[in-house]
Amino acid sequence: MVRRLPSQPPVLPGFSHVHVLGSGGFADVFLYEQNMPRRQVAVKVMLSEVVNDHVRQMFQAEANLMAQLSAHPSILTVYQASVSSDGRPYLVMELCSSSLSERYRREHLPVPEVLRIAVKIGSAIETAHRAGVLHRDIKPSNILLTAYGHPVLSDFGIAATLGESDAQEAIGMSIPWSAPEVLMDETSGSVASEVWSFAATVYSLLAGRSPCEIPGESNKSSDLVSRINRAKIQPIGRPDVPASLERVLTRAMSRKPENRPATVLELVHELQSIETELGVPQTPVEVAMDDWALATVSDLEERTRIRGVAGAVSSTKARRRRRSAAPGASYAPVGTVHRVSGAGSTATRPHAQSKGMRALAWGVVASAVLVIVLLATVTLVLVKAGNTSIPRVTDIAATTTSRSVVFSWADPGLAVDDSYQVTTNDGRSSLQSATKFPVDATAGDRVCITVAVNRAGKVGPASSEKCVDFTG
Repeated sequence: MVRRLPSQPPVLPGFSHVHVLGSGGFADVFLYEQNMPRRQVAVKVMLSEVVNDHVRQMFQAEANLMAQLSAHPSILTVYQASVSSDGRPYLVMELCSSSLSERYRREHLPVPEVLRIAVKIGSAIETAHRAGVLHRDIKPSNILLTAYGHPVLSDFGIAATLGESDAQEAIGMSIPWSAPEVLMDETSGSVASEVWSFAATVYSLLAGRSPCEIPGESNKSSDLVSRINRAKIQPIGRPDVPASLERVLTRAMSRKPENRPATVLELVHELQSIETELGVPQTPVEVAMDDWALATVSDLEERTRIRGVAGAVSSTKARRRRRSAAPGASYAPVGTVHRVSGAGSTATRPHAQSKGMRALAWGVVASAVLVIVLLATVTLVLVKAGNTSIPRVTDIAATTTSRSVVFSWADPGLAVDDSYQVTTNDGRSSLQSATKFPVDATAGDRVCITVAVNRAGKVGPASSEKCVDFTG
């Protein structure tokens, strides 16, 4: 295939052209130097032959959306968007490296590094989905690296915009990383298809090739489409890749969308479980949350204010109340001896002894209360100490589709960092956070699973085995 020459770089006020960085089906990317503030930037310029009024309108909407999304640490930062003097829309973006898309082809990336990249990029995709945006072209070459080695997802919105216009009939058509339902024109894109593409991208970073690419055999577009449509995912072929990770990715690339994780975030959590399995720290999920933005100043004050126990009075206030209880009288503790005028003699005030007795009685009561409180506290601590048992999954249900058995169960009370360990009757085991587990099956298969809760590497009691005789 003959590659076209790059288009002429536009003259942009405040920017000086340096050289071309790359070319795509509908845009070129150039290196420019921004005059103020002085820095090097990447400028993506759309080709004049694909630009029309509709595309310009869509470009403006996408540019605004991209600017909002680029606040995410794993989405390429957009500095500016405009239209050049010759009528071509352009984006001024953070300058990043495409070295990852070259490196994974020539060397095996360490599994922990791939998982770290996957969690960060998955967080970016999930954030976009929550904003109502589909990427539609998730693949290794769209993962760039910042100057500090942080992975970022690029090309948000542009491919989707052109895919919906008359100017471009295919949505980038990155066949090796496109879900079967997209290739079969069953949908132009969905969350489920992006789960597939994300899993295929992670697979590629591990295997050095796309999921349905077979080394040494024909890998033409028609071959790949056929294999993808038949869910013929090739083994990764690396001894250092855990079998559990390969199963997670294979399930996320199931032919049927309902057999995949429901969201990218669900898949990300499964990848975090693999990190725990490997003994490496979990990469934090970076998904935008709105709760903090909705809090008012008074809400924040309420959350940080220290509250006293109801009915408690400070010692200072108590002393003030005692002193002001009898205006004009001097303060005297209970039992104090006062001189009584007359006969020159001294005597205890008539009520002093009764007050002393009351004080003694209250002291005994207070001591008894203190003992009761201490006993209750010790009992509570012992109860809590004995209540650390890992919950048990019960009542597993099962439904069948034309190609699989889908098991499900109720949450028995998982803690934040707990996960489910699902074991099938063929000895395979998988860690996940979802309460649903699909198993591909053919007629005559007997499919069984048990489910246990994994807490910090310790596995709790397993459920009763649930079996289904699959009839197809």
